[in-house]
Amino acid sequence: MNRLDITEKIISTKVSKGIKWSDVADKVGLSKEWVTAACLGQMTLDAKQAKVIGKIFGLTAEEQKWLQVVPYKGSLHTAVPTDPLIYRWYEIVSVYGTTIKELIHEEFGDGIMSAIDFSMDIVRQPDPKGDRVNVVLSGKFLPYKQY
Repeated sequence: MNRLDITEKIISTKVSKGIKWSDVADKVGLSKEWVTAACLGQMTLDAKQAKVIGKIFGLTAEEQKWLQVVPYKGSLHTAVPTDPLIYRWYEIVSVYGTTIKELIHEEFGDGIMSAIDFSMDIVRQPDPKGDRVNVVLSGKFLPYKQY
């Protein structure tokens, strides 16, 4: 058994039971974005959170322990993602990455945006020409220190 096995079981149960990520997040008490990332194997749950997830998805005590193991974050099956939606993000960074970097550096100086002290919000934005996906990423600015 490994973390990927648990992720696959969670997804399978989600589909078979018609569970929504937002409902899972409500029961855990955290954002749908963070809880979804955790259920997909990208975040570490504490024992209490793992127990809640375990109850929702019918996980054994051993499977719940796997949810508490620090994962290999950002590990995709291929270097360049092939899923169309994930690839669009890759494309966005390929096209706009230098612009994002330049504008962050102009505003904040030399440093990076944290993906640890970070939050994300994904909402549907109604639009008469077709609903839009509104994604807000908020990360603490971390300046490079001189030494």
